[in-house]
Amino acid sequence: MRHVQPEIESFARIRVVGAGGSGNNAINHMINSGVQGVEFVAINTDAQDLHHSPAKKKIHIGKNLTRGLGAGGSHEVGRRAAEETREEILEALKGSDMVFIAGGMGGGTGTGANPVIAAIARELGALTVGVVTKPFGFEGQARSRTAEQGIEELKREVDALIVIPNDRLLAVVDRETSVSNAFAMCDDILRQAVEGISDLITTPGIINVDFADIRSVMENSGSALMGVGSASGENRAIEAAQKAINSPLLEVSINGAKGVLFAIAGGDDLGMLEVQDAAKTITDSIDPNARVIFGTIKDEKLKKNEIKVTVIATGFPDDQILPASSLFTVGSPDQNEAPTKHEPAQERPAPAEARRTEQPTQPTQPTQPPEQPGRIHNTFAGIRGIGGGERQERGKQDTQERREDATPPEQADTQEKPKDDDEWGVPAFLRRSKIK
Repeated sequence: MRHVQPEIESFARIRVVGAGGSGNNAINHMINSGVQGVEFVAINTDAQDLHHSPAKKKIHIGKNLTRGLGAGGSHEVGRRAAEETREEILEALKGSDMVFIAGGMGGGTGTGANPVIAAIARELGALTVGVVTKPFGFEGQARSRTAEQGIEELKREVDALIVIPNDRLLAVVDRETSVSNAFAMCDDILRQAVEGISDLITTPGIINVDFADIRSVMENSGSALMGVGSASGENRAIEAAQKAINSPLLEVSINGAKGVLFAIAGGDDLGMLEVQDAAKTITDSIDPNARVIFGTIKDEKLKKNEIKVTVIATGFPDDQILPASSLFTVGSPDQNEAPTKHEPAQERPAPAEARRTEQPTQPTQPTQPPEQPGRIHNTFAGIRGIGGGERQERGKQDTQERREDATPPEQADTQEKPKDDDEWGVPAFLRRSKIK
């Protein structure tokens, strides 16, 4: 009897789009790093920059608008350029099951074009995920404001959005790191996020995770967390899980997540109790009613005795996004010494505050972030179990206590205070050491 082989596509069709200079750099790095199982699309107004991309599919947008030049830092020009070339973008994305929009925000082409590209991808029915970075503080406030505006526009068009502030890199790099290496690290973080998710879809598992699982967690989910952690040794499962959910580079913590997907990759020696240990570490701080999907993968690429944990978490309230002022209070305690080196980077609470809807005009709001380092640290080390609702309630209580304890003007001279009033802008843990 003749055997008939059914024609079945094993994996979802995944495309990664990089628009503008930073987007092109991001996908160029992914291609050169050997990311498998995805197709790359480079989009740019700058014809020269686009020409040097190794991506197989390239789209030159805004030919009539910019005549082969860049957008000149104008995100409006970037948006109009993408609209002008809408049909070509649509043709390039047809048939996609999943589309990643990767790159940095704050420039002209990428910031303006990314929301347009995302809208086209969703129009075609693709699961659309944004993985973007915010600019370094030294790139200027104008670029930061442009990035914030672009991120808000992009968030409205994607299913899920993962945002990585470049400034958080300052908490994990040494002073000898060059500028070029710092930007290369940004590209590598984007690679890890894209590869971490695509590998879950394209790598068969013992307990398999497929595209339907990814869609169920990420579709229409808003802000998202994606982390990868690896470890070896006696407590490797717990350590890998902690690294995945406690990354100092992430803008949200896993606390209170309503949708979680995690996969544990290892060799033949991966034990069932290790899977249980990793699962408990990850799920201890999420919403009790959260949807949880997990898988296990045999990964031959891992080193001997090494396991890797990949976590995707979604369903966060907007006010759980950590402010930029928490830059050096996230992650392991030994990283909290960084403020003495990079203190100016903390003076950026405005973007996070602008996202809050409660009492946006209150003058006391901008002074709150310095009081939060302790709570933020507990949040990221979610194993302590401080949930989103509890943290918000505690914040309200702390604010009320500060108001009740406020000293009237006529008693001000009897109140102990720092020698310089400006020191009230310094985080609490540094201010206490100065007063002593």
